[in-house]
Amino acid sequence: MQFFDVVVVGAGAAGLFCAGAAGQRGLKVLVIDHAEKVAEKIRISGGGRCNFTNLDTTPANFLSENPRFCRSALSRYTPRDFLDLLQKHGVAFHEKHKGQLFCDRSAEDIINVLLAECATGGVTRWQPCSVQSLRAAPAHANGDAVQASPPAPRYLLDTSQGPVACSAVVIATGGLSIPKIGATDFGYRIASQFGLPLVAPRPALVPLTFDEADWAPFAQLAGLSLPVQIATGSKKTAMAFNEDLLFTHRGLSGPGVLQISSYWQPNTPIRLNLAPHTDVAQQLVQAKIHSRKLLANELAAVLPARLADTWVEQGKALGQPWDRSVADTPDKALAALAERVSRWEITPNGTEGYRKAEVTAGGVSTAVLSSQTLESRQKGLYFIGEVVDVTGWLGGYNFQWAWASAHACAIALADALKVPKA
Repeated sequence: MQFFDVVVVGAGAAGLFCAGAAGQRGLKVLVIDHAEKVAEKIRISGGGRCNFTNLDTTPANFLSENPRFCRSALSRYTPRDFLDLLQKHGVAFHEKHKGQLFCDRSAEDIINVLLAECATGGVTRWQPCSVQSLRAAPAHANGDAVQASPPAPRYLLDTSQGPVACSAVVIATGGLSIPKIGATDFGYRIASQFGLPLVAPRPALVPLTFDEADWAPFAQLAGLSLPVQIATGSKKTAMAFNEDLLFTHRGLSGPGVLQISSYWQPNTPIRLNLAPHTDVAQQLVQAKIHSRKLLANELAAVLPARLADTWVEQGKALGQPWDRSVADTPDKALAALAERVSRWEITPNGTEGYRKAEVTAGGVSTAVLSSQTLESRQKGLYFIGEVVDVTGWLGGYNFQWAWASAHACAIALADALKVPKA
């Protein structure tokens, strides 16, 4: 049986970063992952260039049952800290939009940095390797500390490459999103095994779908994109984003929809302002005075022409006379059209699920984790990254949580195992 100070399960962003940082602080670290390739989620993110952080990261950009939980880790490892690491490795990057940073060349650059940091820390990596079981060592089975020199191992793992003993285990196995690249519920099963509660996992940053009959009038708009304001909820649960919207054959996607999907609750509507920077009612009133064009043509000055035509066609089903010139359209009908453009309310029937979700919301409850160390109430068992009930907005925030939670965990491991900080 081999002994390590720390076993990290999961060779993604959080797992590799934590392993490298812990190894460089003097710990003997093993990383285990069931996949043949490391960090596949990094590899496919950002169109292959990886949106690896966001300059504007704050705790307000994250969802959790405890919104304050992420503050400690985020404050101690910032986007600037990660940029310093990339610059040390000569990785070129650029800001694309709203603080979002991408690699100039390829997401492989981020993976190579993580692997280089692991190599510097002397990290051992087993891939592909599955974990068949994880259990407390007999000396620690009742949770009591054992005084021994050297310390008795706290955990035992049975793996496809043989048994392992260690003082601490870090679960960095992510969520259920994108199963085709290897996502599993391993982290949730380990939490449940040790009596740690979960916040029910659900797809987040995911396209929304609609009943086929409800969506039939809009399916022809698939591929059309436009900037919108999108909102859901009310009062304390209200949330809104100003982002692009994309029509699909089955529903809605695009950055705005992905953002709002994390806040959307089943059986509740979303509200869309399709022309957020225009007073549509005023524009149509003015057009009625000066124009003899069809109402659809006037609306096309505000919306993409295909969308304007579709909207006017809805008049028949809604009992509205929108199929005529703007001058011949009654004021009430113009007001109704403007209202529908500015506040289109529609209720999704679901989402595209984990196969298209960029992340998983929910996870291991922060109520049983330390915000300082990411250690659970099960001594020596840590959870970091996406497996935790901390979910970021679209735009690099989830990667920043991976780096920050991994860094906090690595420091805590070095302190707990009495290794001086590097």
